[in-house]
Amino acid sequence: MNTETKSGQIFDWITLRRLYAFVKPYQLHFYGLILIIVLSAILAPVGPLLIRYTIDSKIATGDYPGLTRMLLLMIGVLVLQGIIQFFNTYLSGWLGQNVIRDIRVQLYQKVLKLRLKFFDNTPIGRLVTRTISDVETLSDVFSEGMAAIVGDILQLVLIIAVMFYTDWRLSAISLSMIPLMLLSTYIFKEKIKVSFNEVRTAVANLSSFVQEHITGMNIVQIFGSEKIEAEKFKQINDEHRKANIRSIWYYSVYYPVADILSAAATGLVVWYGAKAILNEEVTYGTVTAFIMFINLFFRPIRMLADRFNTLQMGIVSTDRILKLLDSDDFTPNTGTYAPPTWRGEVEFKNVWFAYNDENYVLKDINFTVKEGETVAFVGATGAGKSSIINLLSRFYDVNKGEIRIDGVEVHDYKLEALRQSIGVVLQDVFLFSDTIENNITLGNKSISRERIVEAAKLVGVHEFIERLPGGYDYNVMERGSTLSVGQRQLISFVRAMVHDPRIMVLDEATSSVDTETEGLIQDAIGKLMKGRTAIVIAHRLSTIREAHKIIVVDKGQIVEQGTHDELLQQEGFYANLYRMQYKEMV
Repeated sequence: MNTETKSGQIFDWITLRRLYAFVKPYQLHFYGLILIIVLSAILAPVGPLLIRYTIDSKIATGDYPGLTRMLLLMIGVLVLQGIIQFFNTYLSGWLGQNVIRDIRVQLYQKVLKLRLKFFDNTPIGRLVTRTISDVETLSDVFSEGMAAIVGDILQLVLIIAVMFYTDWRLSAISLSMIPLMLLSTYIFKEKIKVSFNEVRTAVANLSSFVQEHITGMNIVQIFGSEKIEAEKFKQINDEHRKANIRSIWYYSVYYPVADILSAAATGLVVWYGAKAILNEEVTYGTVTAFIMFINLFFRPIRMLADRFNTLQMGIVSTDRILKLLDSDDFTPNTGTYAPPTWRGEVEFKNVWFAYNDENYVLKDINFTVKEGETVAFVGATGAGKSSIINLLSRFYDVNKGEIRIDGVEVHDYKLEALRQSIGVVLQDVFLFSDTIENNITLGNKSISRERIVEAAKLVGVHEFIERLPGGYDYNVMERGSTLSVGQRQLISFVRAMVHDPRIMVLDEATSSVDTETEGLIQDAIGKLMKGRTAIVIAHRLSTIREAHKIIVVDKGQIVEQGTHDELLQQEGFYANLYRMQYKEMV
């Protein structure tokens, strides 16, 4: 069964115990809520008992002053019950919202630490569900789940005890419908559980379809598939409608059945009670109290089915959340070394790497980049060039061999310090739905506007930014969709420059832009790499002719290395690549 929708046990004590750990910071409120629940349960049978006493001792005897006092007492009890209900609702909601806030923060902090390999194997939609939908479900566990179930059960126990203490014969008659009520509640619980799973599956399918097709809307419109996709959406939406209608149907049947059984129990009490009153076996007040007891008793039973399903769904969500929190698929940050300055020397020594621990994409890689040098990597798509730079920043860890920066193994560096020393400019630039300034600083308050403007002028993008509405406060929208590829690329250079890394990595930085924009970017690259160690990956060999060293990678292995002229003289892999690109340019 799909892990997204399968049901869990109602009382999974291990999961509930783990969930309680999140409640510990709010123990005072939690125990206050328990006290409120107990008080609410205790007060539940008080009303019928007061009515019984009033009818038998005040109304029947004509004690009007006593009747007035009892009415005032009953009003006081109602007010007290209202106050308790207020604190019950508020405290359970307050506790739930604070707990899910803490869980959501922990989840997101966990996601930030997960290594890229985890994201390679995990759909983004599943992570969104964990941090949003599953966490939100936990709020219902506090407001309508465990606390409410405990309160309902305690209320039922107290009412039954008071009923049998008052009159065991009327109690037996009042509870005669309970077997049928419990049976109908159990059937409803099982049916609605399946229905809830169907609704959750339909919602997940609907959300996934909409998210995916909005993201790929250009493909849909390019190929004129609007009608086809609209029909697919209609079918998925129809499944969602059917699933919801099924759950509505179960509710539509269950609640009338519960009301009929409650009315039947009331009718039996009235029938038997009338005979007993005529025979002077019970009083009017006792029969009236039992009619009220029946309403108090059947109402929580009706709610228990819903509450059990809420708790059950909460347990499933909690279990999924805990599995993500318990995940150890993150980059170990055991290093402690964080030097005040970096030289920028890079050494790969006998490095082997595989994404799946079986098929190596890098095989015995050895090279050295000296301080201030520019080294370029070339090779066919899939040769392993990008894997090399991913290993340098420890987005992935090597299987064998070692990588050193300034003579120190990368695992010995504090991870934050290591990544701050390496600036990466990718081919596919990602910009957040935020201002240009925030996309450059990434929230780093220490980077001033003056420093941003200075870097933008150096890269040659300042005038373009100033022409935008709002300038540096212009919102670039999701993924920078309002900017061209070249503009996004230039902004990424400004981003790298203001963070001032000692080692600069450029991955296919000019492969997706026109010739004019490439000229601007090449100028920006020259300024960006000045005085820094640079590792460049490029398809256009004309952009790396001035590199101190060019390393040719093929099928995960280094097959050639040297300067541009040296490699051309070797008449090997690089020379063939260069001639092929020269013909294309001609």
